[in-house]
Amino acid sequence: MTRKKKEGFKGQQAIVLPRNIQNACARDAATKQLYITDIGYYPKAELHHRKREEGAAEHILIYCQDGKGSITLKKKTYSIGPGDCFLLPRNQFHEYAADPEEPWTIYWVHFLGANADALFNTAVKTWKGNKTFIPFNAERIQLFNRIYRQLERGYRREHLAFANMNFWSFLTSCFYPDLYAANHNAPGTNVVDMAIDYMHQHIDQMLTLQQMSATLNLSQSHFSYLFKNGTGYSPIEYFNHLKVQQACQYLLFTTLRIKEIAIQLGIDDPYYFSRMFTKVMGLSPNQYRQKKVTP
Repeated sequence: MTRKKKEGFKGQQAIVLPRNIQNACARDAATKQLYITDIGYYPKAELHHRKREEGAAEHILIYCQDGKGSITLKKKTYSIGPGDCFLLPRNQFHEYAADPEEPWTIYWVHFLGANADALFNTAVKTWKGNKTFIPFNAERIQLFNRIYRQLERGYRREHLAFANMNFWSFLTSCFYPDLYAANHNAPGTNVVDMAIDYMHQHIDQMLTLQQMSATLNLSQSHFSYLFKNGTGYSPIEYFNHLKVQQACQYLLFTTLRIKEIAIQLGIDDPYYFSRMFTKVMGLSPNQYRQKKVTP
């Protein structure tokens, strides 16, 4: 009998963008050509296994940093090792799994966009197949982490644009590794950034507008104006989005009950938490957990 992993992998990271955010990316002129729908990192992913009879709705890139695994596409099985990069086409049967003895450590991204098919075909033509070898490059990993951290900060339009524009560079580094030159630009720090940092640091609490504005030495009205003008969301609404994002992690990678997850986020009322989660994600917490929309 094949063992199945009920918990996640130690150190794992994953973000699944809500459907309405994906739709917004598909409409936005800055992101509609190429945008991320899911992104993550699985270190030493013991028992990791996925089989999709009809494939995924998005193209998938998997980059193996360490360990071993295998990927099956079009009835052909490929061995995957350190440095191997693989592209899976959307809407096609595939199956992949970590090696039971030396489970892989992988970085992965699901992506769509008006140019996604053309970029996929360009890579396959350049690589002469769906698989290629890419020597380890710390700058590439830093770029991936920069993209992930930006999405982790929430769905502010600037964050989505920054992450998805950098994703072009990440794909370029995989398609043409010999020509890749890293960019070390980093976003600046301002009132909005500091507020978001404060929210992350207190994700397990129910912050008030007064607490947020006080930590920045601003009036509530001025802080609200700056934050709404900078993100398109009120501070409380944005904070709730971050809480829901953290809740997705718990739902995907732990067996915590809904009530326990709510408590982890500083919410005493599990019904309030469920309503908030459903409003943001379009699914109830239980439906989201059952769907398991991760690679």
